[in-house]
Amino acid sequence: MDTYTFSQLSEETLKTLVTLDGKYIAPEAWEKMQIALTAEEGRQLKELKSKLRHRHLLVMNEATLWARAIYPMLMLAEQGPVQAWSSVPLEATYPTFKLEGEADGGLAPSLGGRIQPPYLIVHEAKRGLHAPDPLYQLCGEMLAAAWLNWERAPNPEQEIFGCYTVNDSWVFVRGVVSDIETDKPTFTLEFSPDYNGILDAEQIVQLLKFIVAKHLKELNNG
Repeated sequence: MDTYTFSQLSEETLKTLVTLDGKYIAPEAWEKMQIALTAEEGRQLKELKSKLRHRHLLVMNEATLWARAIYPMLMLAEQGPVQAWSSVPLEATYPTFKLEGEADGGLAPSLGGRIQPPYLIVHEAKRGLHAPDPLYQLCGEMLAAAWLNWERAPNPEQEIFGCYTVNDSWVFVRGVVSDIETDKPTFTLEFSPDYNGILDAEQIVQLLKFIVAKHLKELNNG
């Protein structure tokens, strides 16, 4: 059995491990996946946006951009046991391959201060002309998280969300892993429009809140 770190993954490699299936979803469908902000969340987001407008986000290093612009928005989506995390370790052993590594962040339940399988994975894209495509590393991280969630609740179709950020832009991905116990699972992907971290901040946090609420409902029903 071959073991892959997330940074090793490319489109070609992923296609040898799973059947990738892209599915079109209209932008309007993503607009429906939102939960309104509370007054306090709106106030905090307004303050965050005010600070970010006066920062040179394009030239910030990745760690600073994460701390100032990305993680605070994840924290606004926290609810109940689900909280924002940085440096999320992931390891999953599928029937024919193993995935391991660390995601930049995620939204996941906490149990006694310890992270549980995440339902949303966040990947901060590397910069530079020769930087790898962030999608395929995110796909690997989502596949690992889907397996961990499947071990907790073995549904025939395992839903998992992810997003990758490029500077202050966000792209969300909804994934569904089916035939998860077979030699070659199917991984179906749906992509959101690009969201600007300042201009579309409300939509981003509303979508994050929807994803958290959906996961909490599944946890409570499970």
